[in-house]
Amino acid sequence: MTTRRDFIAAAATVAATRLPRTERAGIPDRLDRPRPTSSQLEWQRDELAMFLHFGVNTFSDREWGDGKEDAASFNPTSLDARPWTRAAKAAGFRTAILTAKHHDGFCLWPSATTEHSVAKSPFRGGHGDVVREFTDACKADGLKTGLYLSPWDRNSPVYGDIARYNDMYAAQLTELLSRYGAIHEVWFDGANGEGPNGKKQTYDWPRVHAIVRRLQPKAVMFSDAGPDVRWIGNENGSAGETNWSTVDPSVVQAPGVSGPGVTKMLQQGDPNGSVWQPGETDVSIRPGWFHHAAEDTRVRSVDNLVSLYFSSVGRNSKLLLNVPPTRQGLLHDTDAERLAGMRRRLDTMFADDLVAHGKTTKQLTDRTATIEVELRDPPVVGVVDLSERIEHGQVVARYVVEGHDGKGWRTLSRGTTIGYRKLDRFAPASVQRVRLTIEDALSKPDGVRMRLYSGS
Repeated sequence: MTTRRDFIAAAATVAATRLPRTERAGIPDRLDRPRPTSSQLEWQRDELAMFLHFGVNTFSDREWGDGKEDAASFNPTSLDARPWTRAAKAAGFRTAILTAKHHDGFCLWPSATTEHSVAKSPFRGGHGDVVREFTDACKADGLKTGLYLSPWDRNSPVYGDIARYNDMYAAQLTELLSRYGAIHEVWFDGANGEGPNGKKQTYDWPRVHAIVRRLQPKAVMFSDAGPDVRWIGNENGSAGETNWSTVDPSVVQAPGVSGPGVTKMLQQGDPNGSVWQPGETDVSIRPGWFHHAAEDTRVRSVDNLVSLYFSSVGRNSKLLLNVPPTRQGLLHDTDAERLAGMRRRLDTMFADDLVAHGKTTKQLTDRTATIEVELRDPPVVGVVDLSERIEHGQVVARYVVEGHDGKGWRTLSRGTTIGYRKLDRFAPASVQRVRLTIEDALSKPDGVRMRLYSGS
């Protein structure tokens, strides 16, 4: 049993490890710190989103089309979006995002802005609308809907004619956001190569953001510069071990427009950041983003997918996992099986919170905290699951988790930020007590919660 003397001693140790006051200059108190909007909070709590790269690249067997593809090449003979959304829902995904237009400029909906669309393909006799079928499937299965509209268009003859292309892009975005019901995430990137005339384009991002706010006010916008959700800085499924949800917007000023320190800002955020902009971690279940039959034997394993969950959701991020449909318009059986296997593994791993069966004691100071759990029938512990009440902001800057086996305390894991969720895996240990010590925080860490699992 832990005594008051133990807590006093632990608090003294923690106080000695805090950052000097001079290193805290400029960090605002909790009341002044950024907090998530209701849409950002809902977005992060969903944890998992599925990306679906689909288009003419699926049929040309390429990753980046050049805009010269024949629209007639797009002909998914068995397209059914319901298996996409059913597989996503069964695997615990709450959102699905479709590539409505990739860099090749081919539109998966009949757009009035271009001839390069499904309307000029044999799909559904030229009367098809993949975006419609996708959004209807999401609604049927209770998934939130997201759409990606590439700003780079390698087909459009007006790309590089700045005013005319910005008008065209605004019209395409308006079509997508006004025809298909609620859109929960609008996905942008800073791709900005040459168009068919050899020219590059200057994008009007303030206008783009204003259209989204007007037509879909509850949607979050993603890009390397947000404004609501930021890219995590890589496509390998790994958020930073340190990951603040706050950023300095001057470092990444617009999609594709960055200043010094961009890599660190995307990966780690900034405790002094003035804007709440959590990171989204995008990665594909295959080596490529579009389906290629040659990669059917190179789908990520269940073990690897679980590891991705830990390195994204488990590092205060959200996992956006790409699962590309085949030329038939279906998900490949292997991809669907791996998704189901990931869900089973995660459900088993997080089925029994050991803290719920124990006795918990807490101690708080202005910048530190100690949470100790006395466990019933000393179990094997292999995963610690930490969280903050991010609706009040993010404050934890350093922590350590220790286990007591009846002989003494030993470190199980240690880290820096927690945020929405921090998952640590370690060698399974048989312990009687577990102690979380918040060694440093930007303000009073009174919203921290700890869960414990066996890890198997």
